[in-house]
Amino acid sequence: MISEIEKTIAFRYLKPKRKEGFLKIISIFSFLGISLGVAVLIIVMSVMNGFRSDLIEKILGFNAHIIIKPYERSIEKKDLNKLSNLSNVIEKKLFTFSGEGILINKENARGILIRGYNKNDLKKIKLLQNKLFEGSLENFNKNTISVGKDLAMSLNLKIGDQITLMSSVGIETIIGNLPKQEIFTVSSIFDSGFFEFDYNVVFLPLDDVLQFFEAAKEEAFLEIFLKEPENVKNVKKNIQNLFPDYLIYSWADLNKSFFGALKVERNVMFIILSLIIVVAAFNIISGLTILVKNKTKEIAILRTLGVGQKSIAKIFFLVGFSIGFLATLTGVVIGILFSFNIEFIRSSLSKLFNISLFPEEIYFLSKMPSEIDPNSILIISISSLLITVLVSIFPAFSASKLDPVKALKYE
Repeated sequence: MISEIEKTIAFRYLKPKRKEGFLKIISIFSFLGISLGVAVLIIVMSVMNGFRSDLIEKILGFNAHIIIKPYERSIEKKDLNKLSNLSNVIEKKLFTFSGEGILINKENARGILIRGYNKNDLKKIKLLQNKLFEGSLENFNKNTISVGKDLAMSLNLKIGDQITLMSSVGIETIIGNLPKQEIFTVSSIFDSGFFEFDYNVVFLPLDDVLQFFEAAKEEAFLEIFLKEPENVKNVKKNIQNLFPDYLIYSWADLNKSFFGALKVERNVMFIILSLIIVVAAFNIISGLTILVKNKTKEIAILRTLGVGQKSIAKIFFLVGFSIGFLATLTGVVIGILFSFNIEFIRSSLSKLFNISLFPEEIYFLSKMPSEIDPNSILIISISSLLITVLVSIFPAFSASKLDPVKALKYE
């Protein structure tokens, strides 16, 4: 326990005298450095958490959670009955088909991913159910196409326009094999909020896609959506037991390397930014060492008055810890406030300096995400306090070992 006299002396030492201006500067830099380090760590971790969460939300809202592809035999209706045993986790299932093609509008062309759905199944995709959707899915009929907002802007498309779609499947003619081309009418324009999807994916009716790629209906695969996509691993294992003859993979399998890279980047950023706190904390050692040197006479007097070595150590430890604690608390407050308003700050700076601070074509998202994780804040705060404790121990221990006789010998 820390006594009242130890607290009183420690807090007096926290306010250096006017002649100790250099010591005051060191203390201020220690405080600002730790505050800045903690705040930056919280902001970066919040942005990376938000980035990961938004990407997962977009991916899970746009793509199937589990895909079953025919391998040795086509998927039959009797096979679907097996899914009834998993009704507690299965939300919906869709028959789809996908392929690649080139979308051509006058002089503009763009390679795209073509996905085929039935009209009722397309309506179930969550990311298409928003106010930014233009047109109507009721018009998603034969020879129509639904394109993303960014693709429509790139090719200068609007609803009702006709556009040419070129396939990699060739047609035999008297002059050789030519790419297959068909004309489709733009029935709707969707905005998923994910640049990668809005720029590279189009939807066609399932029958049109199968005909366009000259594929049989038996080649269509099954998409499964889950109520709890985070638990996809266990569900996938159960489905593999039910469908041993089919190829089965999940959203986690398709994006394993991507999210693995995000995790590594997050951990590396935490380590690198933690060095800011470490460097700032070393200023505490400098400050306390100078403080001990300046207070040698006072320490000696306290010792002769009966103040023990442990009390002297506690006093100087409390000085260093107080700076670290207050700096950590300030950094947490700044970091949380900044994280809550980061999109407003980003947009304001972009307008003020006329620059793009978060280009969606690079980061895939239309706005800067932020998700404050209490566990991350707790870890950062504990790490900062632990560093403060470690750097405060040595100067405090040195002060307690000061010999009062030698200190007062020439006084």
